[in-house]
Amino acid sequence: MTIAELATTAVATLLVAFGPVETAAVFGSLTAGVHRPERLRLAWQAVMIAGAVLIAFALFGVAMLAALHISLDAFRVAGGILLLIQATELIFAHGIGLSALTRTEEREALEPGDIAVFPLAFPLIAGPASLTAVVLLMGRTEADPVKAGVVVACMLACLALTYVCLVSTDILHRILRTTASNVVARLSGMILAALAVQFIFDGLRGARLFA
Repeated sequence: MTIAELATTAVATLLVAFGPVETAAVFGSLTAGVHRPERLRLAWQAVMIAGAVLIAFALFGVAMLAALHISLDAFRVAGGILLLIQATELIFAHGIGLSALTRTEEREALEPGDIAVFPLAFPLIAGPASLTAVVLLMGRTEADPVKAGVVVACMLACLALTYVCLVSTDILHRILRTTASNVVARLSGMILAALAVQFIFDGLRGARLFA
């Protein structure tokens, strides 16, 4: 896989996994009535914390799998299935898939306190789908430091876009509204479904189950 192909795949996968528009909608509901300076602080802290977690998974995720005696091909299949579930949720416009909050988590998020870590950084930004996508993409770099740097750079760019969406949640709501947001989610879901199936195919091919 060339660097250009890897960068394209990384951006497409991470953007859909992060779901900047969907995350901004949840952010807007959680910070309703909060003054703008405080919103900016929460958005910045959430993105920075999520970024630190994602970078840690990018740098040590593959090594952690090896330490657990889990092959990368097995994780490709498992990760592809998880991303396929995320894609299905997006296509049917059910929340934001694996990063959606349960009712209990929603109640806890609305309680007084700093929400930058939970639920903004995790699971809204650095959720199961995002962490899985990062490890899968790093597995495609074949330990090439240049390609690994490309994946990290793409991840940082997607995080920056997520931050922009978070601080522009009111503008996005006025422009997109619910119907347009669902259209964006469904299109993203279709892209993610195709990428998820490709990850599964890659894992099965690498495992040589049908050789």
